[in-house]
Amino acid sequence: MSKGNDTKEHNSDNTEHSESNIRPSIAIRMIRHAESKNNEVYRKARQIFKGGTPDFDVDGWNEYVDKHRSADPGISSTGVKQAEMLREYLVPHLDNQSSHPVRIITSPMRRTMETILPTLQNLKGDAQIIVNGLYFESEGCHIKDQPLPGMNQYEIREFLSSATASQPPSFVGFDEDPTMGWYSYGTGPETRSQSENRAAAFYTWLCDYLDLQLESHDVDEDLFDAGVTLDDEQHEHDGDKLSPKMRRRRTAVLVGHGDFMSLVLKRIVTGFGHSVENDGVPHRSAFVHFNTGITELEYFGKGRFLLMQSNSVPHLKNDLSLMTGGSLKDGWAYLIPSDRNVLYTEVTSTFADEHEKHVLEQVNALKNLYLDNGKRGSFLQRRGSSMSEMIEDRKENDASIMADVDAGAEMIFVVKRGLQVAGSGSFYEDKRVM
Repeated sequence: MSKGNDTKEHNSDNTEHSESNIRPSIAIRMIRHAESKNNEVYRKARQIFKGGTPDFDVDGWNEYVDKHRSADPGISSTGVKQAEMLREYLVPHLDNQSSHPVRIITSPMRRTMETILPTLQNLKGDAQIIVNGLYFESEGCHIKDQPLPGMNQYEIREFLSSATASQPPSFVGFDEDPTMGWYSYGTGPETRSQSENRAAAFYTWLCDYLDLQLESHDVDEDLFDAGVTLDDEQHEHDGDKLSPKMRRRRTAVLVGHGDFMSLVLKRIVTGFGHSVENDGVPHRSAFVHFNTGITELEYFGKGRFLLMQSNSVPHLKNDLSLMTGGSLKDGWAYLIPSDRNVLYTEVTSTFADEHEKHVLEQVNALKNLYLDNGKRGSFLQRRGSSMSEMIEDRKENDASIMADVDAGAEMIFVVKRGLQVAGSGSFYEDKRVM
């Protein structure tokens, strides 16, 4: 059996890191759709009308986009090539390394289904297809601000009828009436707040869906601790994504959209701690994906994920003409909130034990970074000391603010920009010092 990484040596007080504990997980593959015809429209519009430059022709841009944009487009000619190259990679990967049926969770939008269909048509093993009505792209299905219903269950079943699957697709988040499209209740373009709320709902559904599968890990052979190497697996390499593996793993493939995948990934990375800073305004960070970019994760249950790899495109084989949709020129910078939202400043003052934990963490970080503690300086200006002294110093600093909290003696004034703490000051009432 192979030895785990050295991080457990630094967590000897945590029994959960014991080598004897079994940690079964499910392999997750989140994939953005191939280039859509709308992606192509916007890419051409930026070139023709000089988007983002002082010479930007906004009227020409709007007229061109209104004329060529679709509510639910298919993939472009470039997207067809990307989907085929994705098939060449995913089919051996899933047939050789995943158990069957492979779980395929797809958006109900046409471009995602067109992206994964070549793979589904060529799998040797079985697939279980779930079309999730919560997993569509931000803003929904609309044309010139008018909502369109999108495909209904009958139309989607027909569209996916050529897939290698023993059963027809199942549907989540659709109307009970199968003739109703997935966006039948839309009133126009979805707002940012609505997208964020839907991302939170989808994240919750995904955790529940995966948790139900992990409950049977003690009886299902495809749910095991992939961090353990058996004797017969010594020749296998984790970096080899295509060759047959002795043990095939439970795998879920999610086929979705650039912006909405980012909203979901932010919740995955922060666990259940993600929070929107300003209602209706994008969060200050985002994940970017090329068209058909793959993000690999491991799911251990109860909302616990490992992000193993983000936005990889091994199947595109460094063909720059096919690496579309993942650069600043593709408009990703527009997801970053403007300065007027991020730089809005407010000052609050409460006792230390009344602040939220993320505020206390940032206050403590500012103290460690800039304040001279009188012994070994600050993190930025260390005085000569051994490594053991520096480690001990850090432990003392980490404990200092909690001692203040326990004493209930510290009033903290916090300068905040959204959820960011930009500055702080502490007033000790018993000592009458600031």
